[in-house]
Amino acid sequence: MIARTSSAAWVKGVVDMFSAEGLDTLSLFESAGLDIGALDDPQVRFAIDDVSLLWSLAVERSGKATLGLSRDLATTYGNFDVVAYAMMACPTLHEGLERLARYMNVVSDAATFTLTECADGCWLELGHMGGERPVPRQRVEFGMLTLLTYCCWITGRELQVEAVEFVYPEPARAKPHRDAYRSALRFGQRANRALLRTADLALPLSRRNAVLAVVHEKLAEQRLAALGHLRTSPRVRELIASRLTQPDLCREDVAAALHISSRTLQRRLESEGTSFQQLRDDTRRELAQLYLREPSNNPLSRVAERLGFEDQSNLFRACKRWFGQSPGQYRARFSFSERGGAVS
Repeated sequence: MIARTSSAAWVKGVVDMFSAEGLDTLSLFESAGLDIGALDDPQVRFAIDDVSLLWSLAVERSGKATLGLSRDLATTYGNFDVVAYAMMACPTLHEGLERLARYMNVVSDAATFTLTECADGCWLELGHMGGERPVPRQRVEFGMLTLLTYCCWITGRELQVEAVEFVYPEPARAKPHRDAYRSALRFGQRANRALLRTADLALPLSRRNAVLAVVHEKLAEQRLAALGHLRTSPRVRELIASRLTQPDLCREDVAAALHISSRTLQRRLESEGTSFQQLRDDTRRELAQLYLREPSNNPLSRVAERLGFEDQSNLFRACKRWFGQSPGQYRARFSFSERGGAVS
């Protein structure tokens, strides 16, 4: 499995938020077996399981099921690092979000971010890949809130979010979520995503600057290169992850999205020691680990659909090959508290 990580800048923002919520962050790091001093090194990356562990410990010690669910906290402490500057220098919000999709790996290569056009606007979908630990729901909810409040900040407008959806079950008290997201909320859905209107996506950004856009884009490209994400295979994995539910996803589809021929794509992947089939299988395995740890209201039929399998029997055979267990046996390994528990 690929060792996926989050930037020190993002993690530092999260940890500062924990501190603002009254938590002893030094104690959190000691309990997690991590060096808190690493937060001050911009070159450091934190393993995603370590980030999830910090979140789980923070939720447990705070006693708050809604830890971080505050617009003020998200605005103050959510940190997209250099990607934030690349976004704000763009002409419009839509172009800024396209920059985020391009450079999300700089923030966290465990996170996926896709834009999907629809009749009412555009869905902004956040996902996670890899890792052995379940991803606490608070981690996802803070990431989504950070994204939406940042959109408001760079446009200088209070945007009307049409809907926000989460894969997690509806909490006993949903008022804090309604207050934070200020939109229609739906739980137990197929993805974590938010719907923005077309008119809002076209809004000009208050700090748009063509010269600075080029400068920050170049810096973000350098960060990607340092992470190895200018190779073809990571880009293919991201496209596969965002399109797995499409029927008959094939190499030709991905090649077209990359604006290259299928043969060129095959040649590039071979030079990197892999293939489209291998990347699709690896991506399915990583996502299966995540989906099977999600709440039990995510039935196996939905897991099979989200992974692009025609039916549950294909999911069963794949899980036996990947994990040596059936999907139900793999899911049973994780306790209810871990699944329903507490970008990234």
